[in-house]
Amino acid sequence: MNQDVVVCGAGAGGLAAACALGNLGLRVLVVDKRRQPANVPKGEVLQPGALALLRSWGVQRRLDERGAVHLTDLVVRDPHGDPLLRLDYGQLPAGNQSLATHDYPVILQSLSDSLGPSVELRRGVGVCEPLFGTSGRVEGVRVSDGDRQYDVRAAMVIAADGLSSKLRRAVGIQPRRADYSHRLVSFEIRDPAQTPTDLSAYVTDRGLRLCYPLPGNRIRLYIQIRADELRGFGPAELAAWLRLVLTDVPSLRPLVEPALAGLNSRQLLAVPRFVAPHLSVPGLAVLGEAGHAVHPMAAQGMNSSFTDAQCLAAQLCAHILRNGVMDADAVDAALREYGQQRVVNLIEVDQMSHRATTMITSTSRVGRALGRRAVRRTTANPRLLRTVTYNMSGLHMRPLSMLDRLCQLGLHDFRARRLPSPPARAHDESARWCES
Repeated sequence: MNQDVVVCGAGAGGLAAACALGNLGLRVLVVDKRRQPANVPKGEVLQPGALALLRSWGVQRRLDERGAVHLTDLVVRDPHGDPLLRLDYGQLPAGNQSLATHDYPVILQSLSDSLGPSVELRRGVGVCEPLFGTSGRVEGVRVSDGDRQYDVRAAMVIAADGLSSKLRRAVGIQPRRADYSHRLVSFEIRDPAQTPTDLSAYVTDRGLRLCYPLPGNRIRLYIQIRADELRGFGPAELAAWLRLVLTDVPSLRPLVEPALAGLNSRQLLAVPRFVAPHLSVPGLAVLGEAGHAVHPMAAQGMNSSFTDAQCLAAQLCAHILRNGVMDADAVDAALREYGQQRVVNLIEVDQMSHRATTMITSTSRVGRALGRRAVRRTTANPRLLRTVTYNMSGLHMRPLSMLDRLCQLGLHDFRARRLPSPPARAHDESARWCES
């Protein structure tokens, strides 16, 4: 079987790649070992930059038809609910003034329903290993479908097979993964007395409490815990613990009873952090969680996967479709450019996410003091606040400089009132490549 592209993994990154490449008219086969998508509380928040890409692929319309919740504010709050820092997306350019939330399986289904006619999705088909040519170039994959194995030859393979990517390891890409010392426990709260109207991160002495609405009058609640905090807890101990940690945050006390009713919805999540040193080898691109992972507090992980897909499509436009030939040399040139561009950007996203996370999740006395100071000083500096809002939204990335860091600590007030002008968005430029 021959394809232009075989995508290994039908998570958000793999399906986004299939949407972007299918829109170019390429013959794409997507395979995934799961027969049904995993129902996990991740990838539920879509930043404005990601929504812009989903609109271009026809996905956002389906999400809106399925009840996506649109929000205009991302707020850092104290335990009483008073805002410490507010990112107002309503000040962003027209058409990009909200983020959205929905269940991860619904996002995957909306991506699947938007695949073009040249894309085929096969579930229940696992990837055994990559196929190498005589030069060492990846030329396809061997897959397993029930009791049968067969080879799929392709001009390009995309490894979108998750954090423990088999394909990434097989081609020798070894990221240095460093999990955060804490974990997150997730709860789905149904029918609360009042549903939040923004994405709120609460700063507490015990760490992060993250809360946002989902369709159907539901709330997603994340609680930061020590790695072993719930070890050995039975139902009674878990209920007592949940009541205590929510009561400690006055603004979340109304959620105690509905959260206890949803106690069985809990899922415990490790929190990895890494960026692969490179994202391509001849014949293969690494994409999505196979290549990078960040803390969910900043809501950048799935959104970065969508940008991976668009960047890869743009490079294929530039190196292949203009010449009308999808030969190995052209594919590999596109892969090299993709890898170089994305690693640089992903390192910036990783650093931004990590610093934002540290400001909110630190539980040491010094860490809490520095984090709260940085939050207050960012709020007081209009230039910093505008820059952080654009960075978080995914519309553009301008890493904070050393002077910016000094401003956040209150040691400098460099051009506080001079608002930065946003540059052109990278995915707009990619779209123009493809249109030409």
